[in-house]
Amino acid sequence: MSKLEDLIKELCPDGVEYKTVGEICALSAGGDVPKNRYSKIATDDYKIPIYSNGVGDNALYGYTDKAKIKSDCVTVSARGTIGYSELRTQPFYPIVRLICAVPNEMMIPKFLKYVFETITFQIPKTGIPQLTVLMISNIMIPVPPIEVQREIVRILDKFTELTAELTAELTARKKQYEYYRDKLLNVELRIKNVEWKTLDEVCDIVDYRGKTPKKTNEGVFLVTAKNIRKGYIDYEKSKEYISAEDYNIVMRRGTLKIGDVLITTEAPCGNVAQVDREDIALAQRVIKYRSKDKHLSNDYLKYILLGKNFQDKLQSAATGGTVKGIKGSRLHKLTIPIPPLDEQERIVSILDKFDKLCNDLSQGIPAEIELRKKQYEYYRDKLLSFKAKAV
Repeated sequence: MSKLEDLIKELCPDGVEYKTVGEICALSAGGDVPKNRYSKIATDDYKIPIYSNGVGDNALYGYTDKAKIKSDCVTVSARGTIGYSELRTQPFYPIVRLICAVPNEMMIPKFLKYVFETITFQIPKTGIPQLTVLMISNIMIPVPPIEVQREIVRILDKFTELTAELTAELTARKKQYEYYRDKLLNVELRIKNVEWKTLDEVCDIVDYRGKTPKKTNEGVFLVTAKNIRKGYIDYEKSKEYISAEDYNIVMRRGTLKIGDVLITTEAPCGNVAQVDREDIALAQRVIKYRSKDKHLSNDYLKYILLGKNFQDKLQSAATGGTVKGIKGSRLHKLTIPIPPLDEQERIVSILDKFDKLCNDLSQGIPAEIELRKKQYEYYRDKLLSFKAKAV
């Protein structure tokens, strides 16, 4: 029998008490920070972090001079990333869109954080989608003995540590991948007989401009700029569809073939993907390139467009302030290096291995991280499911 099972058998054999969050925690909503007490960067006078409802590093809003929350606290996003929880162990100042829960002596803060992860918050169907202090206050949660809480936290911490280690390894591998990609793609430094040609010299081009197509709830998957990632189409990032009847109208400029290379021209500018299925349609702000030169591989073209040299060139040619964009006429005139085909194949072979390791969700590190996350969620939900003690 495990240590946790021993503890439950000894300390709460008949089940555990359930109490409302309001009974266990001091709850408060974030507020505004006066402009004269705010700084974007940490200074000697302003070093208390201000947190909003973002995820991870995006939650850091700035710095102020006085903390509003000084005890270990679990924050819950009230808007946007609704329900996302985070444990804060340093003094901080919460702003609007954030709810703070400081547990009393009956609950360990990190245990509360894990409990919040299991809650499906009920959001009103009318008005602004948001959580309120009252909504959270009335939610019933299990309150096992402190010793049981500590053991559950220890077990779940092990799972999160494993995921963190894999995530750190993935970050290192991605940096390694980018280094070798850019080094390999500087072909002119290694090979003498490299030709430089403009994209419109070596590619058939389709610019999918025009009216925004009518969206439907199902039908043909519409690939927008949001779906185009670092070399691949992310079908989960955004799910939009057009009707089968509208497909020929939307794709009248040219249909797709597997291997075609896509690039976005705005919002975001310069994202690249390679087509892996033909039963899709393309939205605005996407250009399709297909090699028409027997000396240029589409796979090599994808990596060249992803490379730092080309991306720097593209960004220099783009226009705009906050949102950069590039006209197709300018993009098509950008040049790319074309080494012999055997060198292109060698480059693609090496980079494909890195790409699978870093980006493939069916294998490699991302697949392992996804598996670990699912394992963690399964055991977390199981560990936090307690029989209610009879009153």
